[in-house]
Amino acid sequence: MAKILIVDDDSAVQATIRLLLERAGHSVVVPSDGSKGLAIFETGDFDLLFLDIFMPGMDGLETMRLVHHQRPLVPIIVISGNPGGTAAGPDYLNMATKLGAVTSLQKPFKPAALLAAVARCLETAAAVSRRTDRAAGNAV
Repeated sequence: MAKILIVDDDSAVQATIRLLLERAGHSVVVPSDGSKGLAIFETGDFDLLFLDIFMPGMDGLETMRLVHHQRPLVPIIVISGNPGGTAAGPDYLNMATKLGAVTSLQKPFKPAALLAAVARCLETAAAVSRRTDRAAGNAV
């Protein structure tokens, strides 16, 4: 299946996502902050990233910006338990999708929603890859 990087500082969220994705047959790597996540991303060939928006040190938005700079076609799902979107602040999940995340999930999320988001992202990434290969003249 897919190789997925989950960058989140909450160990309970890490464990939940890891369990769901590994049960679905995916390979999962789980660093606990944006700096570690970026370092691992640079050394691996990941098919999908989960990024928490609010983490100590390098937050998810900055990590996403750097990931997109290196490999713009890797799909990213942003997650947050504090999306904002009130008079007190901006809607960070919506902002992240406008900045390049494929989709977002608000914590807590349902397992079915997470797995559906992963399936959609991987299907879309595969379709983009096939179009890119055809445009380059490679057999698909």
